[in-house]
Amino acid sequence: MPHTAANSRNVPLTAESVPQIDISGFIDAAGVTAGLAAIAAEDSAGGSSDEARAKVLSYLREVIREARSRVEEAFREDRAGFDCARRLATIQDVVIGRIHDFALRHVFHSSNLSSGERMAVVAVGGYGRGTLAPGSDIDLLFLLPYKQTALGEQVVEYLLYLLWDLGFKVGHASRSIDECVKLSRADMTIRTSILERWLIVGDKTLFDELGQRFEKEVVEGTSEEFIAAKLAERSARHAKLGNTRYLVEPNVKEGKGGLRDLNTLFWIAKYHYRVTTPEALAELGVISKRELKLFQKAEDFLWAVRCHLHFATGKAEERLSFDLQPEIAERLGYNAHPGLKDVERFMKHYFLIAKDVGDLTRILCAALEEQHAKAAPGIGGIRNLVRSLRGRAKKIPGTIDFHIDNNRINVSSPTVFRDDPVNLIRVFRLAASNKLEYHPDTLKLIRRSLRLINAELRDDPDANSLFLDVLTDRTNPEFHLRRMNEAGVLGRFIPDFGKIVAMMQFNMYHHYTVDEHLLRTIGFVSQIERGELTADHPMSSELIGTVKDRRALYVALLLHDIAKGRPEDHSTAGAKIARKLCPRLGLDERETELVAWLVEDHLVMSMTAQQRDISDRKTILDFAERVRTLERLNLLMILTVCDIRAVGPGVWNGWKGQLLRTLYLETEPTLTGGFTRSTRAERLAASRRRLADRLAEWGEAEREAYLDLHYPNYFLTTPLDEQVRHAAFVREGGAGEPLATRVRTDAFQGITEIMVLAPDHPRLLSMLAGACAGAGANIVGAQVFTMSDGRALDVLMLNREFVQDADELRRGERICGYIGALLQGKDTRRRLISGQKAKRPPTAFSIRPRVSIDNALSNQFTVVEVEGLDRPGLLSDLTRAMADLNLDIRSAHISTYGEKVVDVFYVTDLLGTKITSESRTGRIASWLTHVFENPGSEPQTAGILSGERAYGLGRT
Repeated sequence: MPHTAANSRNVPLTAESVPQIDISGFIDAAGVTAGLAAIAAEDSAGGSSDEARAKVLSYLREVIREARSRVEEAFREDRAGFDCARRLATIQDVVIGRIHDFALRHVFHSSNLSSGERMAVVAVGGYGRGTLAPGSDIDLLFLLPYKQTALGEQVVEYLLYLLWDLGFKVGHASRSIDECVKLSRADMTIRTSILERWLIVGDKTLFDELGQRFEKEVVEGTSEEFIAAKLAERSARHAKLGNTRYLVEPNVKEGKGGLRDLNTLFWIAKYHYRVTTPEALAELGVISKRELKLFQKAEDFLWAVRCHLHFATGKAEERLSFDLQPEIAERLGYNAHPGLKDVERFMKHYFLIAKDVGDLTRILCAALEEQHAKAAPGIGGIRNLVRSLRGRAKKIPGTIDFHIDNNRINVSSPTVFRDDPVNLIRVFRLAASNKLEYHPDTLKLIRRSLRLINAELRDDPDANSLFLDVLTDRTNPEFHLRRMNEAGVLGRFIPDFGKIVAMMQFNMYHHYTVDEHLLRTIGFVSQIERGELTADHPMSSELIGTVKDRRALYVALLLHDIAKGRPEDHSTAGAKIARKLCPRLGLDERETELVAWLVEDHLVMSMTAQQRDISDRKTILDFAERVRTLERLNLLMILTVCDIRAVGPGVWNGWKGQLLRTLYLETEPTLTGGFTRSTRAERLAASRRRLADRLAEWGEAEREAYLDLHYPNYFLTTPLDEQVRHAAFVREGGAGEPLATRVRTDAFQGITEIMVLAPDHPRLLSMLAGACAGAGANIVGAQVFTMSDGRALDVLMLNREFVQDADELRRGERICGYIGALLQGKDTRRRLISGQKAKRPPTAFSIRPRVSIDNALSNQFTVVEVEGLDRPGLLSDLTRAMADLNLDIRSAHISTYGEKVVDVFYVTDLLGTKITSESRTGRIASWLTHVFENPGSEPQTAGILSGERAYGLGRT
């Protein structure tokens, strides 16, 4: 029997209660029956021979292929995800029902069954909801009156093997009604599976009896137990998948705000309220008509995305990865808008839907809690009465509109927001100042009152003052801003913030949506201020206690990316927004200009630290000119740390922290006229002393000789723990052999580190990069240190390839072998790379190469900056090209931001002078641009080197 319209939402107790789905345009059920009967008629054994089975298999395979093709075609036209899932489930019903009937009548010739041979084939789990994605598992329950019979085993075996041969993944169980009831009591997974059930074919009396006994013996009186189990299961699933609905590559089925959350929501409602449709929940008043539409809209959208994922990949793919997002956006009909790609508009819609799912869950939980609270005294007797009295409402000083309900802020009247719209902001201020959570009823009423947030409220001085208090709360501003955002208040009160709610940035660097990133930066600055991150960020933790413009810092953090998704540069556009918004919030003119500067230059410190040579005095002077005052330097330092930390897990590391601290300490005396907490000489001496203390077990002469190997910049820019590891490596590798290598893995950051100690020469970095390219390894960072004895200590950070450390270490050792072969002349880069299968860059991303050559950034060196799409072997190609162009790389600053690479090289010609000829810089830029687009190509092919010959320099 095909699914019904109501059953596609859930399962009614009787199959006749709703009309059937019309599937005539997708599969001819009567025709399938006739086709199978014809096969049986042509078979000498009446359908039971192996030849007949092969024909049945071939026939059904073609029927399913055509039916699914029609479903996909209709889906591409109407884009109705929920209908697509219903149609696929209905087709599955037809196939299973016809196989079952064919087996009984033609294979085993047993149309007349005894009472003991009765059986019902029941869809359970996801299939039991009447919905299937193209790659979904098929969960079947073979329901028996007592125990399995020989005929029943034969029918089940025939059906299952045929389904497996057709390519379906089938989960199955054969149980009596008694077994189903017993197991459902003990196992919550089985209980949930049977909760959503549908009779596909077979004995309806059995199916109805299961329903009646399940309701009476399992469901009745166990709502609290079931709800607690489902919510705990949901929390565990969220924790496993990142515990945020704003991951930029979400899991559509299992992720936070995905289909499983929507399923859990309805399982709870169905179990507790004994309803069979979401419409019934609206009739009961549990959800409003608007929220019912929200449920249906979310369900349809998520099913559309999931079905497209399965159709596009040809498998049960649930992760909406970067490579798939553009195709799904195209399938769903999204178009680009100024400042936003089509894929970014699609993903913003996705995250808004995920947020709606969270809202619906909170609304249902509020209704459940309210019903439970009313029932508690009567149900639990004196104990529950005492608990109810303890949790009774308490007053909040200074207001009669809100009260404390079990440590949560709740409204005292359903008209508190209508009576005074400022209460829509005041409620968050009261919750923050009293350290309260939010009652679900309060959040529900807030969401239903959002229309009250208008221009008048936005301009209200009290409302803006209250908002600023929430933003700068000294306890936990992130928590209250997050609740404000989830309720829809933040985006309406600050419309520019509303534009970036749920907005993703289509790149591999940012892990979260823009609004999630901004809220996380507030969380980090609050943790720093509370002294919780002193070990990770000692300098920021010290500086934050000295800043005078605390309000400006918090506002700048909230606004620094607020202009993302616009055609204009987001830093420049963000500064304009800050100049307009800050006076509204109550900031004076000086604070407003400070916030605008912080927003406009929020990337300057990280870019200078990571992409410039901070041992070059010109770098420090240029940066100091940009910053101008010590207060701005302090604020920018803290903002930069929070910004990097909030990008995603593993983005921050000790090396970046050390670079930022060094840049700060090098800039401080320039801004203070020489007055600083410590001079460069004092910091250098202290750094040498700290390393000497860590090397206390070395002999004094050996220790001093090692310290003298490194130039001052090494001590000032390298974290102490790394210095200690380098020292052990150099000590061990410096004995005897001219070349030493070592491999270390870091699973948390997802990288593998290779240290190389070798005689320094202009092509060293190129050869190291070539060895990595020969192994197909992608370099995401590099540190290059020259030592006073003519050797170089180079540290390469590679993307991790294997999950197991043992496998990754073996790969690292293989790369070290390549390095040795290249440096010793036993192999060539060309041969190594020719044996490596080329890896294509991510097809989802396209970045136009950019090369800039600047002689103003350094007094000694020409600075070559390249930017473009990263790929394995890129650094090798770039450094080899520079060597072929007779450039001597004095320092390299390798940075990878997801799929984008920004590499900066400080170079001279082979005579140690800057590259000043316009024609020569033009050839360098042309060739490096060519390298991005033509992996492994030779410069002679483009005639690039012909001009270099005129200099008489030849090749090194």
